[in-house]
Amino acid sequence: MPGDLHTHTTFSDGSLKADWLPRLAARVGLSHLAISDHDSMHSVRYGYANPLRENVRLIPATELTAFDFERGRRVHILCYWPDETCPDLIAHCQLMADRRNAVCRQSGRELEEIYPQFRLEDALALAQDGGVLYKSTLMQVLCDYGLADGIYKETYKPLFGKGGKVLHDPEYQTVDQVLDVIRKARGVAVFAHPSVYKSMELVTELALAGRIDGIEIEHPRNTPEDKEVLYRLAAQCNLLVTGGSDFHGRNTGSPRALGMCRTGDDALARLEQLAQTRKG
Repeated sequence: MPGDLHTHTTFSDGSLKADWLPRLAARVGLSHLAISDHDSMHSVRYGYANPLRENVRLIPATELTAFDFERGRRVHILCYWPDETCPDLIAHCQLMADRRNAVCRQSGRELEEIYPQFRLEDALALAQDGGVLYKSTLMQVLCDYGLADGIYKETYKPLFGKGGKVLHDPEYQTVDQVLDVIRKARGVAVFAHPSVYKSMELVTELALAGRIDGIEIEHPRNTPEDKEVLYRLAAQCNLLVTGGSDFHGRNTGSPRALGMCRTGDDALARLEQLAQTRKG
């Protein structure tokens, strides 16, 4: 039976708590689920602490953020079955938490100047599960107070869109640094949704160099044209092919149901075998 290997919860920028996701996975007949919150040890630990929920097997995971400085683009790399006690992985997640909190606190203070009813402290209260503020958390407060038309709708664009008046981006680690963290954590590295940040050139370079273990091809935002190229690349380099919905609950620009993109049985078995081999 298939799995959804890319989902998010209130540990990062999703709208549902982690316990809800296995229930949704079971309702659509999934056998496996990876809760892969952004740069989060919470999702890794949750997966190890809850290997089976609602008869769904949980794969410990996180989605690590990097930056391709050569092309000026963000990069997301999914990391499966990492060592939860790895100092380098813990340090990376704490670094990104600190950086995200710094910029989103600044955004929150600026929102207080724009909207008298908005308070940064209200957003901080909503971020307790993961301990990290996100733009979606700030937008949720605006929505709850009747000050915005949705998380990622028209109100969002002048605030947090390109050149937005309260937009502040954190500094990211390089792709090499993030891949090195995954290697030290003995995790399985899967390049996430190459179409989203126009990373076809980069994913090809990394695949041909043997620096990634797989590619997330079945994703709602990968284009049909890119998927054709990616399937050929995966076959050429003998890479894992995974699928995931990138589920965020209501915190998304367009609806994405959990399980809408899936990873097949063969890839699930190969992923687990690779993870076991890494751990000796």
